[in-house]
Amino acid sequence: MSASGERAHDLRRGDSVLPRWVKEAGRAILAPIVRMAMALHLTPNTITVIGLGITLVASMLVANGMLLVGAAILTAGSLLDAVDGALARAQGGGTAFGSFLDSTLDRASEAILFIGIGAWLLANLADPTWPVLALMVALAGSFLVSYSHARAQGIGLAANVGLAPRTERLVLVIAGVALAGLGFTIGLIGAVVILAALTVVTVLQRIRHVWRLSQAGAIEP
Repeated sequence: MSASGERAHDLRRGDSVLPRWVKEAGRAILAPIVRMAMALHLTPNTITVIGLGITLVASMLVANGMLLVGAAILTAGSLLDAVDGALARAQGGGTAFGSFLDSTLDRASEAILFIGIGAWLLANLADPTWPVLALMVALAGSFLVSYSHARAQGIGLAANVGLAPRTERLVLVIAGVALAGLGFTIGLIGAVVILAALTVVTVLQRIRHVWRLSQAGAIEP
């Protein structure tokens, strides 16, 4: 293993918020869904588009105050978000367009969801200024987390490290929306603030990671 490979491996250990067993359990849940999708002859791209539609519906519900229903639908949508990739692998691998579509619609889904949350904050808080600003930081940070990964791939490096990749961000947002639906508005505000901080930290982690890989590549014979 090269020096860069060793460092990449080290940085991935325990580097995300969700423990490994949670992710393994999620994969186990996805298996029957993937089999059902294959039986229905659905393509990964179809699943991706359906996931965007589910997020749009859930975000509209959140914006209109139906937070618990919105959180439940977002949970279903987050499962589909993982199904498209698993389905592509089960069918022998994805396509370049499929990867592009998935990444693009993931960003669209995040933007739609954050707009829905922002609309609810503006309508229900006496002074939504700071929560909405935190939400804007979280959205910008989420986009930069994804961009840093894509840009690193563009120069031939991997940057899938950090505390808040997409799955962790979705879990945090859904938990915050559900808490607000139960009457704990501070739970949603706290989730937004934590997400803003974690995305900024993740971007910095990825910058540092890519810098270390690039330096290792520069000194290797």
